[in-house]
Amino acid sequence: MRAVKGINGSAQLLELPNPEMIPQFVKVKTDYSVVSVGTELMMIQNNEDANLGYSASGIVMEVGEGVTHVVPGQRVACYGVPAHREFLLVPKYLVAPIPEGVTQQEAAFVGIGAIAIHALRQAGLSFGETIIIAGLGILGQVIARIAHAASYRVIGLELMEERCRTLEAIGAIACRSQEELQRVVESDPSIIGADAVMLCASNRKYSMMDDAIGWLRDRGRVVIVGDTGTEFDRDLLFMKEASVHISRAGGPGRYEDTYEQRGVDYPIGYVRWTEGRNMGEFLRLMAEKRIDMQSLITHECALDDLPSMYQSCLEKPQNSMGIVVRYAKLDPVQVAFDKL
Repeated sequence: MRAVKGINGSAQLLELPNPEMIPQFVKVKTDYSVVSVGTELMMIQNNEDANLGYSASGIVMEVGEGVTHVVPGQRVACYGVPAHREFLLVPKYLVAPIPEGVTQQEAAFVGIGAIAIHALRQAGLSFGETIIIAGLGILGQVIARIAHAASYRVIGLELMEERCRTLEAIGAIACRSQEELQRVVESDPSIIGADAVMLCASNRKYSMMDDAIGWLRDRGRVVIVGDTGTEFDRDLLFMKEASVHISRAGGPGRYEDTYEQRGVDYPIGYVRWTEGRNMGEFLRLMAEKRIDMQSLITHECALDDLPSMYQSCLEKPQNSMGIVVRYAKLDPVQVAFDKL
């Protein structure tokens, strides 16, 4: 099968063996995968031998022993395995049926959606509270959409004008500078600082922790979502008795061998929202039209063109948001018809 991996500082198209079926797993023929631009570019630039991608959709080809919730031929969304491949072998709890009304393209964002939902759960917000999202790449935008659907007050911080406009299109507030953000917070007497700040930037060399603590109300929360610097001034944290949380991917179960590899679920009475349940919730939000993912898709490319797409993202990051990778070959007759 064809696959794209990061090798020696570049993305390369390779031919890999097809995965072999094992118990508690599902084999999926990929229709679409999604590029997590910040994370994947960082992996490539760090010269890592990297498996790229983690979020996709496709059709079930085969199910292993112990799998009962999906059947061959069913449309599914997948998370947690290298996604830019023609065939995926996915742990059963990281495979979710796609509801009616959700396209394969939209469902391919399920991994990013689960990460966004878990990050919001880490923020511990209640109805009507205020959240500041620093960094409005694809993950920050998805967090903003879900938070807006939940009726939180959403304020975004982003230097790129195009990304600010994308946030404003859903009715949220976008700030182009920290000074503007400070004015927005101070101008509303009902806010008195953010209840939570989500740090979605992907830059380990720079820490926004002190800034984030400054934007908080007394005893507010900072949630680290992106791969960012984490240095902070203890005195700032002490004066507000603020708390710092880090959000680990899609939720409970991630990187746990018993859950992912052996297929043992957490009892719902003890762990209400596992990563698998967060996936299902994201799909529900799209099926009920509470969030719109289609408007976040800025590019679609074939798998063969993905290595060059990474280079385009490096050169023009402001133009890159939701990038979906297509695996089926386009019908030339249909393409010609669509152009008429």
